[in-house]
Amino acid sequence: MNKVLLITRNFPPLWGGMEGLNLHMAEALARAFALRLVAPEGAEQFLSTCPVRCVPLKPLSRFLLAAGWQSVREAWRWKPDVVLAGSGLTAPLAWFAARLCGAKAVVYAHGLDLTAPHPVYRALWLPLMKRLDGLIANSRATQALAEKIGVAPEKITIVHPGVALPEQADAAARARFRAQHGLGDVPLLLSVGRLTERKGLREFVAEVLPLIVAQQPNVSLVVVGDAPSDSLYAKSQSVESIVAAARGAGVEKHLRFLGKRFGAELADAYAGADLHVFPVRRIANDPEGFGMVAVEAAAHGVPTVACATGGVVDAVRDGVSGALVAPGDAAAFAGAVCALLRQPLPDAPVRAFAAGFEWHHFGAQVIAFLRHLAEKEKAAVQ
Repeated sequence: MNKVLLITRNFPPLWGGMEGLNLHMAEALARAFALRLVAPEGAEQFLSTCPVRCVPLKPLSRFLLAAGWQSVREAWRWKPDVVLAGSGLTAPLAWFAARLCGAKAVVYAHGLDLTAPHPVYRALWLPLMKRLDGLIANSRATQALAEKIGVAPEKITIVHPGVALPEQADAAARARFRAQHGLGDVPLLLSVGRLTERKGLREFVAEVLPLIVAQQPNVSLVVVGDAPSDSLYAKSQSVESIVAAARGAGVEKHLRFLGKRFGAELADAYAGADLHVFPVRRIANDPEGFGMVAVEAAAHGVPTVACATGGVVDAVRDGVSGALVAPGDAAAFAGAVCALLRQPLPDAPVRAFAAGFEWHHFGAQVIAFLRHLAEKEKAAVQ
């Protein structure tokens, strides 16, 4: 095989976990195969190594129609060997385009795209998942969700999302970040990510942070991120609602919001933190597929305390890169945070854990799976 068509809605100029993942996936595929990409307008600015067929991002119906048309057109004219959907949202487009040209249809599944409760999605999208030739799951939890909707286990492989390791340590970053935000030399907790109900930050400041403050009176929690403006299903938590919860619990002065931070600014935030907190909630039909931010924190030497739910158990190794506690157990979460503040984990094993997720591992595993499908097909024909 040598031709791959990738169809995705999650791509720059939007930026975040899934968007970054699809950029790295496209870059890896372009190095191994002839690649063409169907993606939202603006994607061509970030990927110059392959032709990009741009479509409108919004509204969703327009994206699906335009992406469907471009995918069918590429399949008919170009005859790819594999059509890969960047998420479950574009899986039906990949399936139909692949059937037109005799290609293999594959999806990279993130978790929520296998459980979204919208009746149309469940009626039309999920049955097609079972008919794809392959499914790449981002975690063991997502693999279980795929099997639950009827995807044959032999069609599934697990490829964890990747992380970029810092090229070199910036010795001045910690002091610079703390001075910039007037934080001083206090125990500093960091939360990074979109403010959704699943991420559980409001519940954390109301139920867990007061218990931490009782043991660490000068602790601060810095929040990087904001509420999502465009997602498949996830419900948001507003900054105002989180602040109100903190005020009601008497810990408002321990809370600081920095909004979105990327690149060097985000790296400085990691450098300034003592501990990353990831209080993910267990919510029906809204799973945490992996937990890329926990691996990103580890890449900067920052351990994570997280709830052991969904794919988070693949992204945090208890006792090595942080601590895992039962979802909803505020006392256990606070206890784990305070224990790691008193006795931090060694830096080297934390970073070594993250090194196992470097992006080149991710790309190599995706490529290997696609080639495996091609070899299976060749063997079946012979």
